[in-house]
Amino acid sequence: MYIGEIIKEYRTKNELSQRAFASRTTLSPSYINTLEKIYNPKTGKPYSVTTDAANELAKAMFMSVEDLLNLLNKDQEFIINSNNKEELFISKIPILGTVKAGYNWLAEENIVDYITIKENMPNIKEYFALRITGDSMLPLLSEGDLVIVHSQDDVESGQTAVVLINGEEATVKKVVKTNEGIELHAMNPYYPVKKFTFEDMKNIPVKIIGRVRQAKIKGVFE
Repeated sequence: MYIGEIIKEYRTKNELSQRAFASRTTLSPSYINTLEKIYNPKTGKPYSVTTDAANELAKAMFMSVEDLLNLLNKDQEFIINSNNKEELFISKIPILGTVKAGYNWLAEENIVDYITIKENMPNIKEYFALRITGDSMLPLLSEGDLVIVHSQDDVESGQTAVVLINGEEATVKKVVKTNEGIELHAMNPYYPVKKFTFEDMKNIPVKIIGRVRQAKIKGVFE
């Protein structure tokens, strides 16, 4: 839901006018009315809200700002007020529980949660997150860490990518391109390099599905 939809639903349920709802905050009725229109006609995007406004709106609806954030649509922009007056944005990216070939892995049934990124990421719908399992990427990535991935079918040699093997196994490895095909390198030296020829990539198949853009360390980020 967008912020305006949440407000309107709450007002309707509690039989509050925009003026009565606004009186619970320092915000104006006209601002509430603007948010409930959802889309900014100049940009075509949903209206964003600042940290201060979100805190007031959450309190007016007797919820925490974290609960309010969890209700927001992933396309809703949320501006964070900072001491230096710079505006940072929050983007919500889906965490996938399953990645398989042959169907849309960004479908709702494959999303187990969302991760909140405190920055404005263009083309946000092209990103997804995966949780690391195993220890093949130690010491860079540990079990439970999250990687933010840009969906794309190719990467440059030496970049870290999510590679789908045999339509079932999604693995995070550094991709090294050779004249014969590709090599998948683990960071952990105890894991051997996996080599695939171009023929292997076609027949197994082995497919690059995204480039790892960021890593979020468990316990530090969450």
